[in-house]
Amino acid sequence: MEFTLYSSSFCEPCMQTRAVLAEAERLVPGATMREIDVAGAPEQAEALLIRNTPTVIITNSAGIEVFRAAGVPTLAQVLVAAAKAL
Repeated sequence: MEFTLYSSSFCEPCMQTRAVLAEAERLVPGATMREIDVAGAPEQAEALLIRNTPTVIITNSAGIEVFRAAGVPTLAQVLVAAAKAL
């Protein structure tokens, strides 16, 4: 399972989201976190319809999206989504 954070350098809420995802990564065995700066990967962000930063997408081991949040998700939201991804 992967937690992907779509961020931008000027995004203060992205820092809060990073902390939430880092804690979830610590708590969920096998989870990995990846961050993509939308300025550096505009085609990928556009293809996934990323309109806001931060946006978090959680995918299961098959790469299927099970959760998406625009804005800062709570740790509880991420952990519930992680359980769905298992």
